[in-house]
Amino acid sequence: MTSPALQEVIALLAAPAAGNPAQYLFERAIVEAGLDWRFLTFEVPPERLAEALAGIAALGLRGGLLGGLLPAAALPLVSTTSPAATFSGAVNLVTRDEAGGMAGHMTEGRGIIEALRGHIEPAGSRAVVLGAGPGGRAAALELALAGAAHLAIGDPDPARAAALVESLTGLATATAAWIEWTAALELPAETAIVVHALDPAAGSVRCGGLRADLVLVESGLATRPTAPAARAAAAGACVVDGIEVHATRTAIDFHALTGLEAATDMLYAYRRHCATNSSPVSIPLLSYSISLAVT
Repeated sequence: MTSPALQEVIALLAAPAAGNPAQYLFERAIVEAGLDWRFLTFEVPPERLAEALAGIAALGLRGGLLGGLLPAAALPLVSTTSPAATFSGAVNLVTRDEAGGMAGHMTEGRGIIEALRGHIEPAGSRAVVLGAGPGGRAAALELALAGAAHLAIGDPDPARAAALVESLTGLATATAAWIEWTAALELPAETAIVVHALDPAAGSVRCGGLRADLVLVESGLATRPTAPAARAAAAGACVVDGIEVHATRTAIDFHALTGLEAATDMLYAYRRHCATNSSPVSIPLLSYSISLAVT
């Protein structure tokens, strides 16, 4: 920041940006923390992401969140990447580094783990991760680092599942194997945790072997329960929905950008209220059209 008289600014860059709850969650956290900061939401097409990231650096913004199609496109566009971003192949949070460039982070997996810890301890558990895209890779990494005993990976693309298993094996923290993908997927015995991280375009899957002592966590925000979540709830299992995960991840991102703690319970209650009522906050969407020459 160039002057203490200027407000710090955080931005959401997303494609699409409409429907993303980041702004009103961050604004609530900013108010609760007593900060005189601002949060802006920008609709940024993937082909203009490099310009948008250069704009964040050039304008001196504190940092930004990336959503929609942008996280996977951001990895080669940032100056440095965290181990989680490198492992997952995607970036959902950018901060300014000491050299004035942009550092890329991936906090989605940590959000899932911290949300899970409110219901089950991952250490020593056997987990199934449905989806081997960036979200699934981020979740699998954090489960392995949290001490999960075994990870079973399922994905409609067997090569992508096998690649994630190979990456996890290289960590030498937990055993891992990929499971054959079918429309009716039978969970391995002794599964304690199921992470549903399928890309929306991948369709759905029916999971057999769901039990009341399982915990299933949804990585994404859905307007209605996904098929695995609905079946898990019907079986009496604990379902950690995307709202809880998103609130937890917002607290992590808020701390990364401000150095301050945000109350996850407050964010979850506020997000739940907005999901069940008309949103009390109007979020203007801005089309990013600033062209910057980057050398």
